Amino acid sequence: MPTPASGEVSIRMRNVGICHSDVTLLGGDYIIPFGFPVVPGHEWTGEVLEVGTSVLKFKPGDRVVGECAVSDTAHFGFTMDGALSEVFLASTQWLHHLPESINDTAGALVEPFTIAYRATANIDASDTVVVFGAGPIGLCAVASAAAQGARVVIVEPQLNRHPIAMQLGAELALDPSTNNVADEVAALTGLRGADLVIEGSGHPSAMAAALELARFGGRVVYVGINPGAEVFAPLGLLVTKALRVQGNVGSAGIWPAALRFLERTGIDLAPMVSASFPLSQAVEALSAANDRSTNIKVHIHGERL
Repeated sequence: MPTPASGEVSIRMRNVGICHSDVTLLGGDYIIPFGFPVVPGHEWTGEVLEVGTSVLKFKPGDRVVGECAVSDTAHFGFTMDGALSEVFLASTQWLHHLPESINDTAGALVEPFTIAYRATANIDASDTVVVFGAGPIGLCAVASAAAQGARVVIVEPQLNRHPIAMQLGAELALDPSTNNVADEVAALTGLRGADLVIEGSGHPSAMAAALELARFGGRVVYVGINPGAEVFAPLGLLVTKALRVQGNVGSAGIWPAALRFLERTGIDLAPMVSASFPLSQAVEALSAANDRSTNIKVHIHGERL
């Protein structure tokens, strides 16, 4: 059993989500340098077992979640051991209490939600938001934007994901292989265009199309990870539309606000979890997570005591 040092706690895992980054990590790739061996698991919720010296904010029995990008060069579950083990250690500097109203399944979705919450900042009911990709972060962006009153359009070629997006608040779901997305958005907005476009798929064609759908003076936020990809895009639109373009990786600094938002809005993110496996079947869980045509989010759960 790991023993917490000063400023640390030991945590029993409850739920851990498998991110596509975990799959690429297993293949030896990540956005910053890392080395094997490393324990993955950066989307999680757990229960505090033991606290180290000088720890006052947490006590045994507390349900907690924790941040991933703890510094520019240190990522929990990538460059340091993560949560995918029966018991693990974490620094209290990046831990947060999980509100009672958020269950363990939804708690393990807080990490992707914080990225989406950051991407959907500063919108309201006057805005139209277009989200490319109904993966976990894209679906979280739908939920966050809809809860803030915005009209939300999801663009996703996998039709089995459309009902989940609609359940989380999307007004319109479009298949880019059969719909002219630009025409649909233009019709919906009276030719104005989207106030905010969130690109969550990482697909080159979507990364380019995001610029075309944004209105004059609109915003485009890229959260889909596709490092090193070459994208042929109409960059002249940055000038002619006076666009504000932002890349978003990680979510440091906004976790307390995101947790309050989830608690007060009552958003239930659990419907996007399509499969759950015990820790003893982690290999099967990784295989299921790699089947993106079937699963949206796969969880691994710990033993319930």
